[in-house]
Amino acid sequence: MLVARSADRLQRLAGELAELGAGAEVLVADLQSDQGMASVAERLQADRPRPVDVLVNNAGFGSIGSFSELPVEGAVAEITVNVVAVVRLCRSALPGMLHRRHGGILNVASLAAFVPGAGMANYSATKAFVLSLTEALREETAGRGVRITALCPGYTRTGFQQRAGVRAEGMPGFAWQDAAEVAAAGWAGFRQGTAVVVPGTLNKLSAAGVRFAPRPVVRKLAALSIRQLG
Repeated sequence: MLVARSADRLQRLAGELAELGAGAEVLVADLQSDQGMASVAERLQADRPRPVDVLVNNAGFGSIGSFSELPVEGAVAEITVNVVAVVRLCRSALPGMLHRRHGGILNVASLAAFVPGAGMANYSATKAFVLSLTEALREETAGRGVRITALCPGYTRTGFQQRAGVRAEGMPGFAWQDAAEVAAAGWAGFRQGTAVVVPGTLNKLSAAGVRFAPRPVVRKLAALSIRQLG
């Protein structure tokens, strides 16, 4: 089942999948609105035409700039999509999965979840929430037939950068990954039952370093990295 705001893009993707022999159900919904979240939640709770076995929470966006200067409406919208929608959709899908003792949830967080990102403060906070929620749900459902995984990618080439106002050229090429590479790593980790997937060697080293570096150093380095993108 494909969910997004753009009907045309969804239909094109469904057509591409059909050529590969995979059927796709299209649901046009804006996860920034109550109506959009409700329509997806309703489908997740339904058993027909067939129950949803795996929920992938991938929708999200960010903004770069000083928290005190960015529009508050944008910050709230970011929280709505990145946090509230994730909560509502997880809550809608999980009971049925537990009842069937089958299925799982793959929540897309970010490498930003590990650091307080000055310059992208709101975004980093939303992804920290997603990571914490995912790990907690994993423990709550342990041994009940459901897989729950958090995917924490670093810099990934998608439309995210354009919407966020990020200068992609601010980071060297070796720091970036392709979306297909990230998706493959996330799916493999989910299938293996991994709790937290950090794709890419550089990202793995960064995530590990955050755990041991002094917190003031982590804050400074994160802010320096984000300034390269602004």
